[in-house]
Amino acid sequence: MSDTPSPKPSPDRSGWRAPAALQRWADWVPVRSLARRHRRRIAQHLLSLGERDRYLRFGYPASDEQIQKYANGLDFERDEVLGIFNRKLELIAMAHLAYEPAPQIQGRPAMAEFGVSVLPSARGRRFGARLFEHAALHARNRGIDTLFIHALSENAPMLRIARNAGATVERDGSESEGWLRLPPDSVSSHVGEAIERHMAELDFQFKRHLRNLSDFIDGVAEVKQQYGDAGKAAKQ
Repeated sequence: MSDTPSPKPSPDRSGWRAPAALQRWADWVPVRSLARRHRRRIAQHLLSLGERDRYLRFGYPASDEQIQKYANGLDFERDEVLGIFNRKLELIAMAHLAYEPAPQIQGRPAMAEFGVSVLPSARGRRFGARLFEHAALHARNRGIDTLFIHALSENAPMLRIARNAGATVERDGSESEGWLRLPPDSVSSHVGEAIERHMAELDFQFKRHLRNLSDFIDGVAEVKQQYGDAGKAAKQ
């Protein structure tokens, strides 16, 4: 369920071609489940969006106060919130998979609604499509058979992600709705999600250790600079 076809492994100058499995691993983007402790990061991410992006994400030009209220009101027990972090552990893309709060109505498909936002500096790298793929897998493994998308008709990137995933999209004036039927869960889908969750956690911890190491090195360099400046001053 990607918005662009997977690139074919390309040979290097020696004619060697990377195996398909290795290419898929190189294209993999870790998606991490977010929890209550991430509310501040979520709010910071959404507050970083410009007026136009806020309008496309929420369907109205959300103010700072409205965004903060949205972040504070996220129900992590019921819904699933997903994120992609960069090397600095900044939340550069996030998705909200909202499940219906009331019991599912008998005879109607079990549905979950998908919403996504990506910072301008991180666009063009399929992060939105990657979050959609992961959200679909998560919903599928929880007995949801339909993923629902509600977006402004001018939100071309969101609608493109839905269409390329196979969703049926209907336009009604300024708004559009999409439905993607999900296959039933399987042992493979549950194992796949468990592996992704584990690998994403390892990736996050690795980035955290790198950041701590970088901070330590910067601290040492700063102390050395201070001692060097003090030594020069003493000689003068």
